[in-house]
Amino acid sequence: MQHVLIIHEVEAYPVWKAVFDQAAAIRKEAGEISYQLLRYDSDANAIVHFSAWSSLDNARRFFESPVLVDIRIKAGVKAPTFIYLQEIERGVL
Repeated sequence: MQHVLIIHEVEAYPVWKAVFDQAAAIRKEAGEISYQLLRYDSDANAIVHFSAWSSLDNARRFFESPVLVDIRIKAGVKAPTFIYLQEIERGVL
């Protein structure tokens, strides 16, 4: 499974979340399979978006697209960090 970990600060979580939810269809069409949202315990506007993708090439195309740059601006995202990951093992304890 391929994953993307995005760490970013947003201006206001409720605004960011509304834009994130509105983009669900284009994320799915681009190849996002599932996602998990987390926030820093000390800062509600420091967001971690962890998602599974059909391929890392699809994820890179999506996250580096001009359309997504505009969406990030609209959502108030500040300096996102993208980490592209290949799963090597999974377990449950």
